[in-house]
Amino acid sequence: MSRRFLLGLSFITLLVGCDGESGPLPSSKSLSAEKVASIAATIKAKYPNLSSELRGQVLNTVVQSIDNMVFVEGGQFDMGDFGWICEYDEKDVCTWPCGQEPEELCNISRNGDDDFVHPVNLSGYYLSKYQASLGDFDIFFVANGKPLYDEEFRVREDLKYRYQSSLPAPTKSWQEASDYCQWIGKLSGYAVDLPTEAQWEYAARSRGQHILFPTNTGSLDYGKNFPVEDEEDSFPVDRFPPNHLGIYGLSGNSTDWVKDWYSENYYKASPLDDPQGPSSGEQKIRRGSTTSDAPLSAAPLIRRWPDKMVQKYHSSDTSFRCAIQSGEPL
Repeated sequence: MSRRFLLGLSFITLLVGCDGESGPLPSSKSLSAEKVASIAATIKAKYPNLSSELRGQVLNTVVQSIDNMVFVEGGQFDMGDFGWICEYDEKDVCTWPCGQEPEELCNISRNGDDDFVHPVNLSGYYLSKYQASLGDFDIFFVANGKPLYDEEFRVREDLKYRYQSSLPAPTKSWQEASDYCQWIGKLSGYAVDLPTEAQWEYAARSRGQHILFPTNTGSLDYGKNFPVEDEEDSFPVDRFPPNHLGIYGLSGNSTDWVKDWYSENYYKASPLDDPQGPSSGEQKIRRGSTTSDAPLSAAPLIRRWPDKMVQKYHSSDTSFRCAIQSGEPL
């Protein structure tokens, strides 16, 4: 990634209390200079009491968030556990349909809630190539007058590796992830939100292809596109190569919250066009896998949900990436 915010606590305190002049507007690969200036004006109007330096940090975060968006062309795909040959080498997964049609297919997922394969037709949308970073999450907290989580631990030398700005943003709740994406949306003027479950799976499967793992090869090459088997800590969001759509970190680091409520039987009632999930529920869905999960959990069709939507602590197991719910050009 081209940008990293190294936000130590003392630096954040300096930003909040400083009244220095703002520098030049950031350049953008996808936004016009006029659009960037408009976003800067929106930020100044919303945060008149923040220092110009901190407003500049917010502006950089918003502009970079939009620049990180990858357009995903819409289309139809079969969502759910499409099955795989029962015996395969995860380090050398064949290209489906793997030559001759096998006599028997086995379920990829151990759960039965994704067995009902159903057609889904998606409109075009944008999805962030990266998970939101811890550094950007910090800016969100500071700009909105919220205390940084784990402040008492960040000053400890033996724990600083847990708070590197390039790590996936660790969440305490689904609401934090949703609020962050909508914050980017309100400041940028785009329809930014969490992706739906269908959008996440479609992108992880490189527009709905029958792919077993959402890596650059479709296989797991430990240490090159997937963490080694004894790795425990989360790592930078851009560490491994992206999938074929240019999207990074879809497995093996932190999971992604998505927009949908969870329902065990939703796949059987899912509408064909742009499903949004159940209208209500008790749990929100996550997609992807963590460093401690078994490799098969990295399959892009596996559904996950937490026991509780609000955890006791911010956890690196639960992160997120934002989407623009529109296919219109930026």
